[in-house]
Amino acid sequence: MTKTVEFFFDVGSPASYLAWTQLPTLCEQAGARLVYRPMLLGGIFQATGNSSPASVPAKGRYVASDLARHARRYGVAFAHNPHFPILTLTLMRAAVGVQLRQPERFDDYLSTVFRAIWVDSLNLNDVGLAVQTLASRGFATGLVEEWVSDPEVKAALKANTDEALQRGVFGAPTMFVGAEMYFGQDRLDFVREALA
Repeated sequence: MTKTVEFFFDVGSPASYLAWTQLPTLCEQAGARLVYRPMLLGGIFQATGNSSPASVPAKGRYVASDLARHARRYGVAFAHNPHFPILTLTLMRAAVGVQLRQPERFDDYLSTVFRAIWVDSLNLNDVGLAVQTLASRGFATGLVEEWVSDPEVKAALKANTDEALQRGVFGAPTMFVGAEMYFGQDRLDFVREALA
């Protein structure tokens, strides 16, 4: 039976970006299936009382250097976004919209948005810039706006977020292999071991 890695993530999380750069290859090498579970990190924080490490200055500085250290280890581009925190409601609804309506473009969507935020340091708090960035990669402007206001899309994002909370998620990224939970992109070695 093929093992599965469920990847609960939010594109506004730099650690989610770093995990995303590694998980497809990790899962391919392990013969596992990667299941993307978009959630709203702001909703998770509100429900659990958690907050971004950036809210504690000393921790924020450490985490920033640690993320850069991991990016170098992984050999991937990474830049701290000066517009952080990114308010991701629109972006995560669009992610679910693509997943539901154009699943064959989901990887393109994630690549475009993750790179725009965590490599090019764009201010995707600006919805107009977010739509323009997606349009430059062939996502129809009208469709993106339609997905963001689609009741089914809204309900699916809420359901993912609610499920994450019920399963003990308090931040992003969080991966599950079966019932076992792994929080943080720095726990990928444990994910790999669980798949072995």
